[in-house]
Amino acid sequence: MKSCQCIGIEREFNAEDAENELAAYREQGPSKTTQILIDALTEQGVEGRTLLDIGGGVGAIQHALLGAGAATATAVEASTAFARAAEDQARELGRSEQVEVRHGDFVELADTVPQHDIVTLDRVICCYDDMKSLVGLSATRARKLYGVVYPRDDWWAKLVARLGNFFFWITRNPFRVFVHPEAAVQRILDQAGLERVFYKRTFIWRVAVYARKS
Repeated sequence: MKSCQCIGIEREFNAEDAENELAAYREQGPSKTTQILIDALTEQGVEGRTLLDIGGGVGAIQHALLGAGAATATAVEASTAFARAAEDQARELGRSEQVEVRHGDFVELADTVPQHDIVTLDRVICCYDDMKSLVGLSATRARKLYGVVYPRDDWWAKLVARLGNFFFWITRNPFRVFVHPEAAVQRILDQAGLERVFYKRTFIWRVAVYARKS
């Protein structure tokens, strides 16, 4: 059964939003923070590796890493509209055989998702209420690298999130945004045996890449 948050994701990340993001991606390429994450992962080495892209949207990370030599990509996407957009983009680029798109809540599907060499969550942690399950389960699926983009937890970011969530509440939208503590995310990844090898902050976001400890 879908969680309230996943119902909100379906409503918030709808067909119109997917169409607009796909058009922007085709015209301009990945967003700034997504490109930072792509560059950091590529620097660590992606050739011949498999990718699990959780909440991958239209597939920006998938196609960048495949273009850099990754072998295959699996996308798990909670939004029906974005799952379809990802499939459309894979067909557009002739990569349907390399990209598998699965629709659903990763936390609920985790037991059926095998390990991949690389796992990415680009602006996904902030869209999910149960951060411990999302980060903990996704970390176990990463054999080599783990990349994330999530909000800074400064006071003003928390205030913006509260204001945004108030708007969602008054419009009866079950979607919510979350500013999870960096220390809590870091602790889960440490316990999972992942060591941070790249870190960069922008005005709003944190971009980090972790490597499996040998």
